[in-house]
Formats: sequence, structure tokens, C-alpha cells
Amino acid sequence: MFIIVRLFFIAACSIVGFLTAGVYFSTPFSFLGFIGGMAVAVLVLVFERSLRDLPLGVAAGGAVGLAIGLATALLAVRGIEHVFNPSATLQACISAAVLLIPGYLGLAVGARKGREFRMPADFPSVTPRSGSSVKLLDTSVIIDGRFADICDTGFIEGTLIVPRFVLEELQGIADSSDSVKRSRGRHGLETLNRLKNTTGIFIEITDMDFPRIKGVDAKLVAAAKQLDAVVVTNDYNLNKVAELQGVKVLNVNDLANALKPMVLPGESMVVKAIKEGREPGQGVAYLDDGTMVIVDNGLRYLKQNVEVTVTSVLQTTAGRMIFSKVKEESSENGSGAAQAGR
Repeated sequence: MFIIVRLFFIAACSIVGFLTAGVYFSTPFSFLGFIGGMAVAVLVLVFERSLRDLPLGVAAGGAVGLAIGLATALLAVRGIEHVFNPSATLQACISAAVLLIPGYLGLAVGARKGREFRMPADFPSVTPRSGSSVKLLDTSVIIDGRFADICDTGFIEGTLIVPRFVLEELQGIADSSDSVKRSRGRHGLETLNRLKNTTGIFIEITDMDFPRIKGVDAKLVAAAKQLDAVVVTNDYNLNKVAELQGVKVLNVNDLANALKPMVLPGESMVVKAIKEGREPGQGVAYLDDGTMVIVDNGLRYLKQNVEVTVTSVLQTTAGRMIFSKVKEESSENGSGAAQAGR
């Protein structure tokens, strides 16, 4: 449909150029008018293509600014004509200059100020969406799959945007000759289909691209800034780069750490040391959520369930570590200290 409309537009511009050249010039120049009209039509279509991914706030601001600038310019032209009464040639030059300068300034200022307005239609789709903000999905979080589990619970809803360059990277991983990468890529594509069928979630693929920017992560940050969107990822480096540029990030790993059960010093738990720690005699165990537990003098209880007492908890960017002692030893130390006090 759009192809037919564009072809009709090119043909109409070419005919108008041909007829205009025939009126003002001799017959041999009519063909040049035809070519000129076609060139103008092509330039307009190229300009129209560049506006496809333009947020509505920017487009509306630019249109309003352009209208104000042109209206001001027309008033100025009328004033100049009335006061100075220039010749026809000079009048044409003055009119062109006066129209171009305020028109450009109005367009530029209006477009920049239009970014300050938050409009629901700033999203790439005109379909009404629920949710307070739009979210951009990173390749890593799509492959991970945990974000889909979160969406299934209903904690996340609204519009999820997958840029075309992210989808292409995901497809490239799915087509990889490496079996592990291929499996991860296909799992990511299955996750997208799963999100597409999730109630309250709207998946959209946008053709927004930034040819001058290299790297998917950098393009994702640029897209988030243009759409005023939130980036969803579990990539630590992308998280930090986005935050440095003022882009809000939802990190699935941060959410997972926040949802881990709270453990306080003095509490008891039963763990199984599965390997030796860095310090002599230390044992290393893991909770069901993956939290590492360091057990002092726990190596002798290797592969055994043992009750321990938490001594301290260390929170790092990589996760949480729990330091503990075998409960029997901590009890003995406590009773020994009490006897010494007596």
C-alpha cells in the first residue's frame, strides 16, 4: 500500500516539475523539470524515512516551532515590503532569507523543547499501552529467561521494546556454529515468544537504528535516551555504562539479590560443605539460591550436613557471602568465654 502511494507521489512531483518547466522555460527544458520534480520527490521520501523513529513529542514540538517561525517570517516580509518597497528580485531574495532563518530556528528550538514533554504516544506504536514506562530489552536478559518468569507473576506489565539490532544479534547467536551459543540463542527466541503470549505484556520490534554508533550496547543506550526508556539487562558493564549516561536500568541480578532471604549474625542454618575454602580448614557450602557460605573449620565436615551459626554477612556487587562457624564450636567458645569470665 505504502509503495503504491510513494510511486504515485514521485509520479505527481515529476509531472508538476515537467509542467512548471514548460511554463517558464522553452520546451527542451521540460525534461529537466521532470528530472527535478523526481529528485525533489526522492528527497522528500528520504526525509520522511528519517522521521519514522522520531518521538511524537519531538515531531510535535518541531512542527509548532516551524509554524511559529514561518508566521513570524511572513509578518516580517510584509513589513519590509510595506516600508522599503524593494524590487521584485530583491524582494524574492529577502523573502527567502527571512522565511528560512526563522523557520529553521523555530524547527530546531521546537524539536529540542519537545523532548521535555512526556507523551504517551512517544512510543513506537500508536496502540494504547498500559504501564508507566517503556522498557528496552537487552540480549543478555532475553537469553537469561528469568525476566519472563517475573513477567508471568504480573509484577511487570506494559510495553517491552526489542530493537531490531538486538533481535539480529539474538538471531546471529541462534545460528552460531557453536552448539552452546546456538542453544542459548534459540532459548532467547523462545523467551520472546513466551513474553509475546504473556498477559499484560506487549512486545514491539522497532527498526530504530544508529548507523554511526558501533556496538549493540551503545546503540541500546542511545535508543533508551531517545525514547526516555528503561533498559532491562543482567549485563554488569552495560548497567554501569547506562547509569553513567543517565539511563535508568533494571538489572535482574540486582532484583534476584534483593529477593534473597535475609540472614542475620547469630542465626543458625544447616548446610553441606562441598569443597575446600581459601583458608586452611575452611569449607564452602551454597544455599538453594546460590549464596556462598564460608564455614570456619568446616573442611572436616566435607559432604556432611552440619548446623552452623552465622557470624557475618558480606554484600558485594557480585552477590552475597555468609561467614559462619560450626554451631558446636561456637557454643563451646561461648561457654569457655563464660567460664573464663567467672
